[in-house]
Amino acid sequence: MPIPAQAPAAFSALVSGLQDAPAMIHQAGDLDILHLFLKPQGVRAILNISSAELTCRVVHLSDIWGRFAGLLLDQLMCARTWPERFSILDQAFLNKLKPVSISTELGWAWHRLTQAHGAIPVHQLVHELGFSRRHFGELFHAGFGVAPKTAARIFRFEHACRLIVDERPGLAQVAVACGFHDQAHMTREWNALAGCTPRAWIANELPNLQDYELAGSDDG
Repeated sequence: MPIPAQAPAAFSALVSGLQDAPAMIHQAGDLDILHLFLKPQGVRAILNISSAELTCRVVHLSDIWGRFAGLLLDQLMCARTWPERFSILDQAFLNKLKPVSISTELGWAWHRLTQAHGAIPVHQLVHELGFSRRHFGELFHAGFGVAPKTAARIFRFEHACRLIVDERPGLAQVAVACGFHDQAHMTREWNALAGCTPRAWIANELPNLQDYELAGSDDG
């Protein structure tokens, strides 16, 4: 699990925040899964909980939504088609939606990190905002639950994952495209965030990927 204090558990519906360490989730049997990504403002608006409260945690949806979570799961399991399931989720989100706002500065910083896929130095964000590094770090952590540097690391890692899945480049190319110092740096980050090397991740996530597609992609 993400943090030592959190004991292993079984989930029918789970919610996880940003992670700066591997979170091991095992799926038993042949299951259909809905995997949804929410931005920090979406977490607050739909789940009515701050991103900081979910950082490095995995919790039951019922811990947040109570009885409503069980009713939603029953509806989803009874639905016969994916369009019907998506419609049920849309309605559930609308029922829970409470619009929120964050400061212009935090919204801008998150957008900049998103657009750059994390490949932007924190000191550059600080300079462009005109804040002190400490003040910016405190505001960012309070708003999103992680430090700016941690968010950048997560964005770079996720960008690397998408590149490998979508474009099949060699790992050295991925490292350059995602703003890592070199391939060895990317491998260290991959171990820290995924608990394995890029090549091991590829073998697990993309088992049908042919060897020739990984030419020159040895772990650094």
